[in-house]
Amino acid sequence: MRLLFVGDVVGRAGRVAVGALLPELRRRWKLDFVVVNGENAAGGFGITEAVCDELIEAGADCVTLGNHSFDQREALVFIERQERLIRPVNYPHGTPGRGAFLFEGAAGHRVLVVNVLGRIFMDPMDDPFAAVEREIVACPLGLGCDAAVVDMHAEASSEKQAIGHFLDGRVSLVVGTHTHAPTADAQILPGGAGFMTDAGMTGDYDSIIGMDKDEPLRRFTRKIAGGRFEPATGEATLCGVAVETGPDGLARRIAPVRLGGRLQKATPEFWD
Repeated sequence: MRLLFVGDVVGRAGRVAVGALLPELRRRWKLDFVVVNGENAAGGFGITEAVCDELIEAGADCVTLGNHSFDQREALVFIERQERLIRPVNYPHGTPGRGAFLFEGAAGHRVLVVNVLGRIFMDPMDDPFAAVEREIVACPLGLGCDAAVVDMHAEASSEKQAIGHFLDGRVSLVVGTHTHAPTADAQILPGGAGFMTDAGMTGDYDSIIGMDKDEPLRRFTRKIAGGRFEPATGEATLCGVAVETGPDGLARRIAPVRLGGRLQKATPEFWD
């Protein structure tokens, strides 16, 4: 299978990049399944139903979230009816929505997607390791699903790397989100899981983690808030990671993706 994961979409600039680039990538790379993290897609904080529909129409098979899942209050309602939208699996019991779902890919493949929140330097949720373990055991690779993708939305690189090794050999891809800076460590772990510490953001990189620079700089230098954080509006770079799996569902090839905007271009040479 050919899988593409697109990192945190930030604001309108990120959505424009997804809309402009993803449909052609699906066609050119013959993608079987696409996951897009959309937790910053609506004004930089959370997601709305219209924005979620926009990402799906552009080619996302699944939209994952993170710590801003419910910043837009309407998400509390529409997440129940939108099966393609999942929030972290380790939110407390009773939180609307679902944290994992078994999707059907373009060619009929069964793809398990699990979204989970880290606990280091973030609001502590339920144990992410135990939460993901339950989903993987309930739907094992090769039996319950043909591919499994885990979006680890976390601050600490160590925690993201730990869950990668914890799941190695049992999933197709573990990819980190949240820090909005792509890491240079896309690799296949010893047991066959594709891994990247952070996919980076799909947003304007002439910014501070996707936000217009003025307000973050004011807060760093003066310790005084002068207004709201607003997403930067320049040309965005679409960032993510591409994975090709074998018959066993484990990764065979992996490569970072960076297209448009300010960052150096990177594409999977094995597909181009």
